[in-house]
Amino acid sequence: MAQFLKIYPENPNEAAIKKVVDILKNGGLVIYPTDTVYGLGCDITNTKALERIAKIKGVKLEKANFSFICHDLSNLSDYVKQIDTTTFKLLKKALPGAYTFILPGNNNLPKDFKKKTTVGIRIPDNSIALEIVRQLGNPIVSTSIHDEDDVIEYTTDPELIFEKWQNLVDVVIDGGYGDNIGSTIIDLSGDEPIVVREGKGSLDIL
Repeated sequence: MAQFLKIYPENPNEAAIKKVVDILKNGGLVIYPTDTVYGLGCDITNTKALERIAKIKGVKLEKANFSFICHDLSNLSDYVKQIDTTTFKLLKKALPGAYTFILPGNNNLPKDFKKKTTVGIRIPDNSIALEIVRQLGNPIVSTSIHDEDDVIEYTTDPELIFEKWQNLVDVVIDGGYGDNIGSTIIDLSGDEPIVVREGKGSLDIL
């Protein structure tokens, strides 16, 4: 059964974050708050954990479209091909924020993502998520826990999330009520930005 951890976003408790990071390093799965819906994540370098998430989502790992949650733009060069100044300026303007940007992946992607040509990058405007990634030292792979077709109460209430997910994950963070609108997804892998999904992030940035 998962642990249920209360962490306040205004001032994330160092010891609680460390506990989450230790769980991730040991291949655990975490449900954590972002600036949009709650996310389900694991350490990007842990194959067993990635396979667990893929199984929960009912997809094959090599076909899964997970996002990488990064601490800041300095992580980009680890996984993304060299981007031009216009793209970088757009990312700088939008992030941290409620966006997922699809960018061309490079040859350094973790082994489970080697076949991917693009990667979704997220830097959420949420101090709990950012602090977890900072302490972990590399991104976490993430997917939202909400049902795309329906706004369901559990996607915003941490206690209901815990009830539903306690036997599937290792820790659920209560970081307050979440939102029920996903991130805006913008594909920057081609010549022009393409809006894949309009979500919480405003399109005014384009």
